[in-house]
This record gives sequence, structure tokens and C-alpha cells, in this order.
Amino acid sequence: MINNTSKKQLNTQYWLLKSEPDTYSIDDLCRERQTIWTGIRNYQARNFMRDMMKKGDLCLFYHSGKEKSIVGVAKVASSAYPDPTQFDARNYSYDPKSTQKDPIWFLVDIGFQSKLKEPISLAEIKNDPEFMGMMLTRATRLSIQPVSEKHFLALVR
Repeated sequence: MINNTSKKQLNTQYWLLKSEPDTYSIDDLCRERQTIWTGIRNYQARNFMRDMMKKGDLCLFYHSGKEKSIVGVAKVASSAYPDPTQFDARNYSYDPKSTQKDPIWFLVDIGFQSKLKEPISLAEIKNDPEFMGMMLTRATRLSIQPVSEKHFLALVR
């Protein structure tokens, strides 16, 4: 028989979230403890967030830009809900096609879990056969990506 804790762990999914460190870094998340993951304007990334991410899932926090490295771990802290920036004409993420009644863009809240002792660079990941097949090695521009449990555990150990 599986207890409730084991069932919850079996249902955990793993993700990679990208952010430019000068826009929002792992240190910002560490300081704030929790934030809304807003501004996603790619349909595939939105679909992952809206349709598949759930509270309790674990995320690799990836600094894009010059750093290109995994720097920490976050945890999904809410179910997906409409991104309020899509309705604000003053916001860079505004979408005039989106309405309160029929929102297009969604977000989740994420919470800080930990910083890695050392960043793991994209070059290291691409050069390690253990990570062959990881979406990050193919679709480096997608800001939200699923990660297999095997790859997640290998990266955080």
C-alpha cells in the first residue's frame, strides 16, 4: 500500500524555468521566497504551464542570457491562473486580444527551494551523454520545458 506522501511524490512533475538574471534571478526568488511567473507569451510554454504544471511540481531555475546555467530549484506554489499583465495596456506583456472573460495567457506562483552550490552550465549539460535527449539541449529558447525525473535528479545531486 502506498501512503499519501508517496503518492504525491509519484505524481510530481519536473520543469525548467528560464529567466534573464538581470530581470529576475535566483537571488531575487531567494529574497522574496515566492513570486508570480508572469509574462509567458509562447503558446507551447503557456500550454505546459496551464495544462500540465501543478502545485508541488519541482523546477530547475535557469539563468538565460550570458550565464546559460541552472542555478537553483523552485517549487510550483499554485495552479495556473490568468496572467494579469495581459490586461494592462501599460505593461510590456499586454495582449489586446485577451479579455477577462477569455484570457489567453496564464501563470503559476513559484516558491524558492534552494540554490545549487555551483551553477551547471548549458555547455556542461550538452557535453554530458547522461543528458542526451533533454529538451534544453535541443530547444534552448523555450522558457518553460518539461524535464524527466532522471535528468532532474542527476542535475540537483
